[in-house]
Amino acid sequence: MKILIVYAHPNPQSFNHAILEAFTSGLSQGGHTYEVMDLYAVRFNPCLDGGDLAKLTAGKTPEDIRAQQEKVSRAEGIVLIHPVWWTGAPAILKGWVDRVFSMGFAYKFDEKTGHPVGLLKHKKGLVINTAGAGEEDAEASGMTETIHRAEVEGVLKFCGVREAHHVIFYNVIMTNDETRRRYLDEAKRLGEDF
Repeated sequence: MKILIVYAHPNPQSFNHAILEAFTSGLSQGGHTYEVMDLYAVRFNPCLDGGDLAKLTAGKTPEDIRAQQEKVSRAEGIVLIHPVWWTGAPAILKGWVDRVFSMGFAYKFDEKTGHPVGLLKHKKGLVINTAGAGEEDAEASGMTETIHRAEVEGVLKFCGVREAHHVIFYNVIMTNDETRRRYLDEAKRLGEDF
């Protein structure tokens, strides 16, 4: 399967980046091909401005958005990898979704019922997060559910991805090396089994 990975962390030395590397290693071992869209590395413009909106509404997709949509269209699976910042994704990833998953490309509204219809045809989707919070605190605060609802349900499944899952690696700042190794093994397994 061909996978598009949309990655959003500004530090290439981060544990989040180590998760990306373990996951892509697993994809390769599982016989998958993949492309990594590193949003910080390419300095993706996350701002959906009035000019973009006017062009999209008129059916004239701006070139930088079209290039991203082509990457999405070529993939059979889509994976979002990012840290949890303030119970959500970094702004650059939120902006990527705002600009790339536009109406008419990723979803539409049924003309008769007004109900949303997902237009993406991906077989699988996955959201992988690293979080500074421990699992108990993240569950108690609602952070885990918030991310799942927003990204898995509200973006991937809303836009038509048939099967989508969510994994969070908790407490990555304060945890021990053994737990980090276990997390990396799990990330690799997720890639192999994708």
